[in-house]
Amino acid sequence: MSVSRYPIEESSSMLKKAKIGTLFVLGFSDEDKVGTIQPHDDALVVTLRIGGYDVKRVMIDQGSVVDIMYPDLYRGLNLKPENLIAYSSPLVSFEGKMVVPKGQIRLPVQTGTDVVEMDFIIVDVFSPYTAIMGKPWLHTLGPVSSTLH
Repeated sequence: MSVSRYPIEESSSMLKKAKIGTLFVLGFSDEDKVGTIQPHDDALVVTLRIGGYDVKRVMIDQGSVVDIMYPDLYRGLNLKPENLIAYSSPLVSFEGKMVVPKGQIRLPVQTGTDVVEMDFIIVDVFSPYTAIMGKPWLHTLGPVSSTLH
């Protein structure tokens, strides 16, 4: 199954238990450009398998120096404060405000046959996204995101 960008959508559930044997391949072809208006500069938003669940509305951000998880996903994965380890460095939000993280958690992220353990920083702020995958994940897997598609 090829994963391309998904528009931000209201959905009854952003999480689906992963189906055994279904692989997410993060890749693009010219078919993925069909229906886009060029020049294309929307955020790259995908579905990824995180912690055994297919998670919608994950933004790929080449500029983020951490992988972020927002409250909807945190609650959807039934994570508890005792699951977190301390993370004391403040972050700067999109609005330029300082954000104090709730903590950090390591979870598996699957792309194709590759499964890597990634550290997510949990922040309790509103976002239309469930998570942001930044440089740590991109450098681990080595993909190149395409704003063209």
